[in-house]
Amino acid sequence: MRELLGTAVEGLGGTERTGQIEMAEAVSNAIRTGQHLAVQAGTGTGKSLGYLVPAIRHAVEREATVVVSTATIALQRQLVDRDLPRLATTLRSTLGRTPTFAILKGRRNYLCLHRLDTGAPEEPDDQSLFDPFAVSALGKQVRRLHEWAEQTSTGDRDELVPGVTELAWRQVSVSAKECLGATRCPVGNDCFAELARAEAGRADIVVTNHALLAIDALQEYQVLPEHDLVVIDEAHDLVDRVTSAATAELTSTMVTAAVRRCGRLIDQAITDQLAESAEGFGLVLDEVPAGRMDALDQPVEGALRAVRDAAHACITAIGPERRQEAEDASRRKLALALLDEVHDTAVRLLDAFDADTSQRYDVVWRSGEPAPRLPALRVAPLSVSGLLRERLFAQRTTVLTSATLALGGSFDVLARQWGLPPTSPAEPRPPEGTATAKAPPSDQSVPQWTGIDVGSPFDHGRSAILYVARQLPPPGRDGLPESYLDELASLVEAARGRTLGLFSSMRAAKQATEALRDRLSYPVLCQGDDATGLLVRQFADEQTSCLFGTLSLWQGVDVPGSALQLVVMDRIPFPRPDDPLASARQRAVEARGGNGFLTVAATHAALLLAQGAGRLLRSSTDRGVVAVLDPRLATARYGSFLRASLPPFWETTDPDVVRGALRRLADAAASAKPEAPSGSANAGPSK
Repeated sequence: MRELLGTAVEGLGGTERTGQIEMAEAVSNAIRTGQHLAVQAGTGTGKSLGYLVPAIRHAVEREATVVVSTATIALQRQLVDRDLPRLATTLRSTLGRTPTFAILKGRRNYLCLHRLDTGAPEEPDDQSLFDPFAVSALGKQVRRLHEWAEQTSTGDRDELVPGVTELAWRQVSVSAKECLGATRCPVGNDCFAELARAEAGRADIVVTNHALLAIDALQEYQVLPEHDLVVIDEAHDLVDRVTSAATAELTSTMVTAAVRRCGRLIDQAITDQLAESAEGFGLVLDEVPAGRMDALDQPVEGALRAVRDAAHACITAIGPERRQEAEDASRRKLALALLDEVHDTAVRLLDAFDADTSQRYDVVWRSGEPAPRLPALRVAPLSVSGLLRERLFAQRTTVLTSATLALGGSFDVLARQWGLPPTSPAEPRPPEGTATAKAPPSDQSVPQWTGIDVGSPFDHGRSAILYVARQLPPPGRDGLPESYLDELASLVEAARGRTLGLFSSMRAAKQATEALRDRLSYPVLCQGDDATGLLVRQFADEQTSCLFGTLSLWQGVDVPGSALQLVVMDRIPFPRPDDPLASARQRAVEARGGNGFLTVAATHAALLLAQGAGRLLRSSTDRGVVAVLDPRLATARYGSFLRASLPPFWETTDPDVVRGALRRLADAAASAKPEAPSGSANAGPSK
């Protein structure tokens, strides 16, 4: 394994890394033994090669397929456009043939040629259709999609640049349930989704996303090709992505759209019942306050039963599948797809309240705030651990990896969410540069797994400071206190811009943006001013600018070099107290005698803090400061758990030390030669 990895690294012009070697050998061992593996690999480890090389060797030697799942499109593109093509060329002579690879997404991500020819059904599901300007814009985008259809060889939505709105894309795509099937579709032989599936079935490595991985586990039918190994990169996001895929929603407009889809397929009297149920459901839902629902009020229950029964009557009236012309079969398929969704969601919502509160498997809440969002009833699983354990870990060998897996110094926190058994109580943080390994549980009836931390090539203690503003008051609920704005301004002034501000809410990000634009001469960009990708590019190019934003920036920014030397977080990113899913999960843990706050809220915060702090050091020459304005990170009892989830930065609560370090970094960046590569002349903070 080490020789093959050395060949890959040399062929790609890289350098050998201890953590990468250890990871590759651990993945190879997992493949050989069938024991699941969790690998924490810090930024700069080169974890993509650490799992791709042993996965490719296994696929080629065994003539098997390996699935690699990611959370983000950016990583999918990196794997398919850069890493895998170069590896295939580099490893060809050693392996005896060229490894093959493919990318596979959900059917909705591919252009549907049949929908393109027949047109989308009219559905009153978007208020923008009442705006003549929006209708005109939609028409232009659809025309552009028709033109693109003549040029594309994949039909993959992500290859359309610039993209189109979700409403426009729905005019030319179908879900799996809406699809006629390749054998019945007039253009089935040319179907982009089917061609992608066929290519994936022949490939050694199939790159997909967590959502499709979840759908493959949730559905009765097989979505992914047969495989005996799955590698889950960005595994810290797995639970959220699977939960999202398993979440259902019911609105009155969905029911109305189902009425329209029935059209002339069934008697008017039957569709009238569904239309009446839609109207009644909408009226009832308007009276329900937003938030989690622990009990089902009689009016809501009656409205749901009416929707369920009317949808079932329509499904029965359409009847079993029979030989039809393609156009009629398509209408029938579209109607049944939405009717089934409406019926099954109504059933699931009603069933969610059957058991006692402590025994329920689903959480229900009314969403739709703030306006103009349409009110909806949503239902999500309280936990996905059972699903993952039964349909993922029990089926095939699984490797999970991320820069953030050992929360509070232990893999057990996330292992419980994945459905894997805990191995031991939380253990102390491993020394920098070493790896930890945990023995598998002795009970042979449960999934066997090992967790290792292969460290990071970065010297966190000498490269960065973790500063906690202990002198500030705890954060309140009425926006950022003036003392927080003063502290933020002084830090940005010391850094001369070069700041990524990560805020717990868009309101706080905008408040900070407006305040600092008035106080400082450095450009302050704010998420929402333009497309996020363009803002990140502008931030990287303008060396003294700042970028403020919320959730997507906590995990989605990669700016190496002196353009980013200060990451500021306004507060510990706990979930909102009124978050319906988080609060229900917390209550469920407490009902079993556990600590709901630490298990749910603190784990959520630890993941985001670690991901946010990970934005700072993106190359071995980067230097800087991670500043947390929330003093609870230093003063609260749970603070040690959160700090143990972060890289081992040098820590301080002294604002003068931090401002001095930032000034020295800014001076070094300003005096660096223009021809020096970004980040190559950064000076490290002084202890």
